[in-house]
Amino acid sequence: MVSKTPINCQDMDDVRIEIDHLDSQLVELIGERFRYVERAWQIKLLENAEANVPWRNQQVVDQVRRKANKVGVSADLCEALWRQMIGWFIQYEEEKLLKTGKSRDNDKNS
Repeated sequence: MVSKTPINCQDMDDVRIEIDHLDSQLVELIGERFRYVERAWQIKLLENAEANVPWRNQQVVDQVRRKANKVGVSADLCEALWRQMIGWFIQYEEEKLLKTGKSRDNDKNS
């Protein structure tokens, strides 16, 4: 599919087609990021590490803000989106670690 630049969109149908295309790409990228988070909790389980690493969260947010400023998008918008995503992923990891950790502890007691 050939994408149009925003200036080359002639009507709202063109704009909507391009936004739908970008949304699809964003979902694919979030899916890829999720697969790394999936691996992260497994490694954290082996290393007996915490799901939430505040210094790393801040490092990610700082990088996102710098990139947003560089490309001319609102750093505040990007930070809000990333903090929401990071929070969701931390909660996911904590649930997986708790569930798997309990299962592993139960296996040791059997």
